[in-house]
Amino acid sequence: MSDKGIREYHAPAGGWGALRAVARTIRSQMDAVSGSKTLLRNNQPHGFDCPGCAWPDPKHTSAFEFCENGAKAVTWEATKKRATPEVFAQHSVRELLTWHDHDLENLGRLTHPMIYDPATDHYVEISWDEAFQRIATALNALPDPNMAEFYTSGRASNEAAFLYQLFVRAYGTNNFPDCSNMCHEATSVGLAQVIGLGKASVSLEDFDHADAIFSIGHNPGTNHPRMMTTLREASKRGAPIVVFNPLRERALERFAAPQSPVEMATLTSTPIASDYLQLKVGGDIAALKGVMKAVIALDDSEIAAGGDGVLDRAFLAEHTTGPETLINDLRDTLWPDIEAACGLTRAQLEHAGAIYAKAKSVIVCYGMGVTQHSNGTSAVQQISNLLLLRGNFGRPGAGICPLRGHSNVQGDRTVGIDEKAPAPLREGIKRVFGFDPPVAHGHDAVAAMEAMAEERSKIMICLGGNLAVAMPDPARSFAAVRSLDLAVHIATKPNRSHLLLAKDNLLLPCLGRTEMDIQASGPQSVTVEDTMSMVHASTGKLPPPSEHVRSEPAIVCAMARAVLGDRYNIPWEAYADNYDLIRDAIADVLPAFHDYNARIQVPGGFRLPIGPAERVWKTASGKAEFRVFAGLNVETVEHDPDVLTLTTLRSHDQYNTTIYGLDDRYRGVFGRRDVVFMNPDDLAARGLVTGDVVDLSSVGSDAVLKGYSVVSYNIPRGCAGAYYPEANVLIPLSRHDKTSGTPSYKSIPIKVTRATETA
Repeated sequence: MSDKGIREYHAPAGGWGALRAVARTIRSQMDAVSGSKTLLRNNQPHGFDCPGCAWPDPKHTSAFEFCENGAKAVTWEATKKRATPEVFAQHSVRELLTWHDHDLENLGRLTHPMIYDPATDHYVEISWDEAFQRIATALNALPDPNMAEFYTSGRASNEAAFLYQLFVRAYGTNNFPDCSNMCHEATSVGLAQVIGLGKASVSLEDFDHADAIFSIGHNPGTNHPRMMTTLREASKRGAPIVVFNPLRERALERFAAPQSPVEMATLTSTPIASDYLQLKVGGDIAALKGVMKAVIALDDSEIAAGGDGVLDRAFLAEHTTGPETLINDLRDTLWPDIEAACGLTRAQLEHAGAIYAKAKSVIVCYGMGVTQHSNGTSAVQQISNLLLLRGNFGRPGAGICPLRGHSNVQGDRTVGIDEKAPAPLREGIKRVFGFDPPVAHGHDAVAAMEAMAEERSKIMICLGGNLAVAMPDPARSFAAVRSLDLAVHIATKPNRSHLLLAKDNLLLPCLGRTEMDIQASGPQSVTVEDTMSMVHASTGKLPPPSEHVRSEPAIVCAMARAVLGDRYNIPWEAYADNYDLIRDAIADVLPAFHDYNARIQVPGGFRLPIGPAERVWKTASGKAEFRVFAGLNVETVEHDPDVLTLTTLRSHDQYNTTIYGLDDRYRGVFGRRDVVFMNPDDLAARGLVTGDVVDLSSVGSDAVLKGYSVVSYNIPRGCAGAYYPEANVLIPLSRHDKTSGTPSYKSIPIKVTRATETA
């Protein structure tokens, strides 16, 4: 038994716990003075954009526009620690592979371009020129450009991402595996089909006017903590906040605002959720159908009583197609089946439906708890269905709000990181640069990993990220990377993907968001797009970690120049010297960015066009479209009573694959990550108690996660939770949403057995 580090945490989210955590993270990575000054520039009009989440900045910023996890992201990047060539000389790759992921990144910032030396098993220094020449030689030797994969992290700026996609398309492929493929691709695909835009339709100001907020499948206290200020304000003015989430998450229960003198002084907090509905893992579609069925019943009752009903019939007639088909499907869906599929009662769903029907304007927020299932695209479309029934688009306080993760994952896609090569982008490139970009659908993240595993792709270049670790099925994904001829990583810090050695391996250090970027024309700014389509500038102020570190735009331009030479006469050197020219090119290719350089001078930047907010629908029909999901379950229900459905989770000391520390205090876990959260009744049925050590076996594959301690937790029976990325071992690469390609990180059938037993 091992219950060490498992104890209840009783405090609210935020509050003094958050302030203590910020102080600790500053002490561990920076000195107090420089750390504090740096954080005060975070998310400010003339400062830098937080490298963490994509939550928007308010129009009128305070002096403290950072949160606990934003402070961790900033200090983790701005650390005083350095991973120099001398550090790499002390540690072989074989040794580093035995280290924890936290310790690998905690080596600090990369300072020199490096190449792996197989004779010594160490990374050693290489010149930039030689690195670029090696990349050019390898890429130009491929018989087909489609044998190369070009990954992009959501950290990359608009400028770097635009240059990267221009380089890759000039090279001749649309292979753009991207971090969005692993999180909100179901949004990008699903919403584009039904409302004509795969983004949020709301602005931050809309939350001030929402009569109700529905929060589905996300944990804002950890993954986008600045959202807590918005939810707290909504709660205080009496707006119902209806939460659908399998686990009880502290931030959705109660939050103490660190900027509230009263709450800090009195140790009080603000309740967040007015209703907390703990549906089963994977029960989103069934629950949404239940809420919509309840709304239809209320509409029937009001019409029977001589009223007008609760549906917005004028909106439905003018702006939508297919409402009758959806309504008929809902009438035919039986309540007992809905209850069994989602784990909620009819009364709970009818109550949620009544809140929705009563509210004039409703915002639905959702996260990866909705998208990361084998039918994630359909789940997203059910949220759209719910909002369309009462016309909750195109008016103040109403709309859909997918919560993007990494700070510029949405902007990267907007400026061209898209394996589907949309026609307007191709036409713009042809108009501005005079060449025909490739048309064929390229590889997303799953397709890229499969191509590498099957040795159809031989080169991988990563603009940031930790791709192999982020992907499912590490046994197959790690082997795929190791089969390559060349792996190139453009990065700020070392991580495990850098240690999965191809025949040749390059590690190229880049500037972070917090650092000064000085080019030939002077200091530069980059731009990012937040989750609500606001584009604004980001200007770092800290000195670079070494004189050998280059910016991402400069690296991409030099790489493109080495590979392409004068092909198409693209002015790579000029772009590297002056980022204004990059933004001019973006505006020429993508007219939505018109007057780009002028508009980012305005504090807060500018908002890109949002059709659904104006009730403009760029769909096949020209209207918003209802989409029926046949059935109820997001995942096939395993009828074996021994099978649980596992969801992967992020800890509070984590952002994506970056592990800042080993605590998850809101869930009561300290100093460890080798735990699985289970319902008390599921533990009792297996004769287990908190601290017992078990093995987790993936149903349908041979994968096993060994030696985990069980933790009794408030999670629905039949469900379990374990940390990402460690639990990725249980997810076959083939288990993903076939429409969007999003891996099913949050619905994994498993069996749990004592570690002493045969799994």
